[in-house]
Amino acid sequence: MQPLVLHAHSSGPNPIKIAIALEALEVPYNVQQWQFGDDPTNGVKGGAFLKINENGRVPALEDPNTGVVSWESGAIMNYVRRVYDKANKLGPVGESEQDKVDFDKWEYFLLTTLGPMSGQTNWFRHYNATKNDDALKRYSEQTDRCYGVLEGQLKKSGGRSVLPGRVTAVDYHFEPWLRQFAFAGLSLDKYPNTKTWLDEMAGRKEVKQAYSKIKGE
Repeated sequence: MQPLVLHAHSSGPNPIKIAIALEALEVPYNVQQWQFGDDPTNGVKGGAFLKINENGRVPALEDPNTGVVSWESGAIMNYVRRVYDKANKLGPVGESEQDKVDFDKWEYFLLTTLGPMSGQTNWFRHYNATKNDDALKRYSEQTDRCYGVLEGQLKKSGGRSVLPGRVTAVDYHFEPWLRQFAFAGLSLDKYPNTKTWLDEMAGRKEVKQAYSKIKGE
C-alpha cells in the first residue's frame, strides 16, 4: 500500500485528529507541511494548495491507493473509517441505531460547536489585529459552556472515553482542541472528568506518534 499524504500545519489542531486515526489503524502516511498565507508554492492560500483544497485550509488528504482527495476533518475522518477501518476499531461502540446516532452527534458537536467556538476564542485572544473584549468574552464563555457539556458526557465513563465503552474517532476529534485549553485562556478546574480524559488521551501510543509526526520531532 502506498502511503497517504496528509496536508497539515504544525500548529493546527485539525490535522492532528486525522494523524491519530491513521496511527491507530496503522495506515502509512506522509505529512506535507504548509504555511499560513498566500505564498504560491508553500501557502495554504496559494495556487499549489488551492488545487488540492479550494477552501485553503488544512487538513487535506490524498490517497494514491484510491485516487480520492478529501478535505474538511469530518469528511476525512469518515473517509478513513469507511476505507481503512473495516473492523470498526474507531466507529460506533455498538450496532444499534442509537449507538450510531450517539457517535454522529458527538462528532458533530465538536465539528460545529466546540471546535469553532474554541477557534474564535483563540483568534480574538491572540490574533485579531484590534482588541475586542466583547467578542473574546462571548467566545470564551461559549467555549467554556461546551466544556461543561463535554464534562457531563465524560462523567458517564469516568473520564475514559466520550462514548462509554471504548475510545473512538470521536475522542480523536476532541483531543487536539481540548489540549489547547490553556492557550485559549481557559481552565479545566471545574471539569475533573475532562481533565482525566485529556491526561489519558495524551498517554496513548497513537496520540504520541501523531503529534511527533505532525510536528516533525
